[in-house]
Amino acid sequence: MPRFVRLVHLAPVRPCGVNLLPILAATALLVAAAASHAQFGPSGTQGKDTSALHPPAGARVAIVEFADLECPACAKENPLLKAAAAQYKIPWVRHDFLIPGHVWSKDAALNARWFDANKGKAVGDEYRDQVFANQASIYSVIALRQFTEKFAQSHGAALPFAIDPQGKLIAGINADGDLGKRLGLNHTPTVYIVAVNGKGAPVTEVEHPDEDLYRIIEQALADTAAPASAKKSTKKTAGN
Repeated sequence: MPRFVRLVHLAPVRPCGVNLLPILAATALLVAAAASHAQFGPSGTQGKDTSALHPPAGARVAIVEFADLECPACAKENPLLKAAAAQYKIPWVRHDFLIPGHVWSKDAALNARWFDANKGKAVGDEYRDQVFANQASIYSVIALRQFTEKFAQSHGAALPFAIDPQGKLIAGINADGDLGKRLGLNHTPTVYIVAVNGKGAPVTEVEHPDEDLYRIIEQALADTAAPASAKKSTKKTAGN
């Protein structure tokens, strides 16, 4: 009985000297950025206890953000939040909320907190801003380490091999994550405008920062402004 052999034509394998990791990482970021938020889980903050969200002492209005340093949507919104905090001269409280499956976001959050503790909060926040700005080129844990070492050197610091030997920094990250879970967070970034001693809502989620952030901040500032009569009496007392 005759046998038939099926011939398969194999394409020739061509050598490639291009490192595909950055290309693949950049492609993944572009795909992820197509969504306005990095979403996970079914729940939201409605009906949750938001009493833990409030401005720092001495401030009447603040921005509170939960973000992941590897999240493209967080990187997109970061310049907007930074500009708003500067324009209205209000605090910007930044919380870590790690997205499951992200490769290097936990390491980046640990690095940021190390800079907070050793070089000051301003440097820690600058590191966060720089990570967001360079996110597309940070395609692995090794690339993050190289980026962080250069950042540390530019600020006169030597990055230690063990960032968190006592586990204090990861404890802070986990505490932020636990708070986010109690709030029912299901996307990053999640942004709130929080206020005290005002006639409006003490906590307002900004679902569309590009459209609503400045409006909600201005409303919170107006709601918490001292009445004109109180301002006049304060001036008279100071004059006496």
